[in-house]
Order: sequence, then structure tokens, then C-alpha cells
Amino acid sequence: MSGFTSLASLGWQPFFQQQLSLEEWDSVLPARVIEQHKSEIKVATAEEILTLALIHTMPELVVGDWILLSESADGEKHFSRLLERKTCFSRKAAGSKVQKQLISANVDTAFIVCSMNADFNLNRVERFLSLVNESDAEPVVVLSKSDQADSPEKFIQAVQRIDPLLMVEAVNCLDSVSISKLSPWVKKGRTIAVLGSSGVGKSTLTNTLLGEETQSTSGIREDDSKGRHTTTSRSLVSLAEGGLILDTPGMREIQLADCKDGIATTFADIEALAEECRFADCQHESEPGCAIQKAIESEGLDVRRLGNYKKLLREEALNSANLAERRANDKALGKFYKTTLAQATKLKGR
Repeated sequence: MSGFTSLASLGWQPFFQQQLSLEEWDSVLPARVIEQHKSEIKVATAEEILTLALIHTMPELVVGDWILLSESADGEKHFSRLLERKTCFSRKAAGSKVQKQLISANVDTAFIVCSMNADFNLNRVERFLSLVNESDAEPVVVLSKSDQADSPEKFIQAVQRIDPLLMVEAVNCLDSVSISKLSPWVKKGRTIAVLGSSGVGKSTLTNTLLGEETQSTSGIREDDSKGRHTTTSRSLVSLAEGGLILDTPGMREIQLADCKDGIATTFADIEALAEECRFADCQHESEPGCAIQKAIESEGLDVRRLGNYKKLLREEALNSANLAERRANDKALGKFYKTTLAQATKLKGR
């Protein structure tokens, strides 16, 4: 039982409906990508779940995407086109690859899960926040393992110092009563992404929200409170409350790229202070008239936060430059192939 009984239950919104022409309403069928594999995807319509083979003429698709299907004379349904994404999560691909990796699309709210133990890390929360803010989804920080924390309030206060308006909830991911705090974001047709490092309780949270064990889970390493990877694939599933949830694989290495706006939103306080510095090119170190250093001296700004802001900006600039170079090289290579093919065709004609 998929739980998908209508387009609304799949997360269909006016944003997507407005992209269809009157002609398309009579000739195509909206479908949402609910599973992503190497050579195929599973999509759900209001009536059925289909498997589509991925071919080179298709754009890059990811779980959460809305696509349009056309039907041939023999009743077979085929990919027609990809609808514009309302939100999109991406990162620099892990390892040494110089390319962007799509994570998910059309997510309404992102639960950033962080455990209240020795692995608690505000720098990592800010990194995930930058990713979520760049996507235009709504961030909610979910502090897990509340049953093991002596003072959950201290962790909540630490996160809210990042942004007083940031929504933060402390929960025990194993307790359905505890996670009922998250019900305002888990409504019919609303799509939730669950982000966080390995072992923080993402799969446990997903299982409890679903009321069943769909994602395998594993414990943490006792010596450093860090987790093991448990989820290895992405899928979109319906919740009893009517929402949809996407559980992503654990991501210890999140390299930010093309994320300058997301970082600016996450560190809006520092960006505002920088506008007050005496010099436009202030490096916020020892320059006279630096508003940021003045805020640090008066304890209005945490030196840790400034350090992480600079670190993420350097990383984003480097990765974005590498991506831009890769795109330029790919464009030049494509032009070379096209020219070579044209010349070969011309010579063949002789």
C-alpha cells in the first residue's frame, strides 16, 4: 500500500500546476519520482506506480522531481518533460570529483537532525543550514537522543544562538509521543527531507514517523559517539498523517558549492555587521573600524561562528570555481565534438 491516492497526496501544488499548458492537461499525466536507482526510476501517479528506464536524452532526475508522462498508442507511458523544481538540494560530489550532485527536489521542510551527545557540533549544523537555505526549503533543527541528554535545554539554546527565529525541537526518535512535536510540519502533501550525519537518528526518526521499520538502523561507536552509515538509497514514502518523507544517506562529507546565498542567509548577522566595517574589503581580522571584531570584543558575536563563516566561504568559493572551470571545459569539449563531427560529415560527402 503506497499511500498515494491522489496528486495532492503526492505533494502536487499550484506551483507545478501552473507550468502545464491547456493542451498538456489533455495529453499528459503528472508523476512524481519516488525512487532513484542507477539505471531506472520509480514514479507515482494518482493511480499507479511505474518503473521508467533512464536514457541519455533525459535530464538529470532526482527523488522528489515532478515529471510529465505521455502515453503511446499501445498504452505505454513515456517520459515527456521535467517540471521546474520549487526547491532543490545539491552538493559537491563526495571525493575528488569536480561536479555537483543532486540530492532531492521539491522539499518543503528539511529536518536537520543532530544528536545531543559528544558528536554535537554547531559548525555542522551551520553547514547543513547553508545547504537548506540555498534550496529555499524551510529548516527545522531536530535534536535527537533527548532521553540520553542531561540538559536538552542547553543544546536548544546553543542552536538558537545561531538564529533566534530558527525552529528547534528536542526529541527522542524512538518515542512516537516525543516526535509528535514535529506534527506541524508533517501534513498532507508536505514533503520532508531528513538530513544529518551518520548515527544521529535519521533512520530511527523516519521509522517512528512511519510507524514501521522501513530503514535499517545501527548503533553508534561508543568511543566517539559517531555513527555508522545505515541508509544507502533515497526513496519518498507517505506518512499516516498524509505527509511524505525522504530519508537521504548519511552524509559526513558535505562540500558546499554554488551556495553563496545559503551561507549569507545562515550568517545574516555577520553579513549585516560587515556592512558597518570602515573598509569595504575588510578581512575582519585586525583592520581599524572592523564592526565584526568590535562585536566579538563585546561578546555580541562568537569567534567560533566567524571562523566557520570564513571557512565555509573559502570552501564554497573554491568548489564553485572548480565547477565553473569544469562547465567551461565541458562546453569547449562539446563544441569540439560538434565541429569535428561536422567536418567529418563534410569530408564524407566528398
